[in-house]
Amino acid sequence: MDKLKIVHNSKFFRKNGQEFCALQEANMSVADGKFVSIIGPSGCGKSTLFNIIAGLLKPSTGQVLLDGENIVGKSGSVGYMLQKDLLLPWRTILDNVILGLEIRGVSKKEARAHALPMLKRYGLKGFESHYPAELSGGMRQRAALLRTLLYDRDVILLDEPFGALDAQTRLFMQSWLLKIWSDFKKTILFVTHDIDEAIFLSDEIYVFSHRPGRIKAKVKVNLPRPRNEEALTQLTFSQLKQELLSMLKVEQEIK
Repeated sequence: MDKLKIVHNSKFFRKNGQEFCALQEANMSVADGKFVSIIGPSGCGKSTLFNIIAGLLKPSTGQVLLDGENIVGKSGSVGYMLQKDLLLPWRTILDNVILGLEIRGVSKKEARAHALPMLKRYGLKGFESHYPAELSGGMRQRAALLRTLLYDRDVILLDEPFGALDAQTRLFMQSWLLKIWSDFKKTILFVTHDIDEAIFLSDEIYVFSHRPGRIKAKVKVNLPRPRNEEALTQLTFSQLKQELLSMLKVEQEIK
């Protein structure tokens, strides 16, 4: 069953008196509980699409359907995490994590009681009273992702959440994210420039063209779950990586 459907979404902007198309006739279907990634050249409309899904932008044409309901222009329908963790420096890690619950009207006492076991389960035990400046980049991203999860929406948008991390931390965070996803059964839409990351995490990958952003391919990832680092060395992984690299190389050549 489709949890999220993007139907004929296009987005036009005006700049210096001229109109340009950032996103062209995008159609996507994301099944309930699936992990779906989007890859493509810089400026191909990936973030524009995320802002439309999140209700921060209205498409020039098309609909966004969540459980069959059109959510165009309705913010708060999905969880949304950007590359920057955007943790509030004056709040402790615990109080940052519960921010989404507070926005939804949950009392701070109740929200803290709900969040504390999650911090302990997902690697932030002992850091509850620390401030963001005292944590590493990977730890801050954990806190930001837990905050997004606690906002408790069925669909979560993750826009390059690990893009600023070093390679070793990034691989650890990818495995950590798969554990979280398995536990919470959320539907995840994930933007990345890293092909290895897209393959390792995903059930399906959408490949975007150069601007104006169009969906040029939808690729199924036939790797068994649960996944660990051994998946990176499988023949299926390397073959799919080569296929995706070829698609993106074409886009760079026609740029």
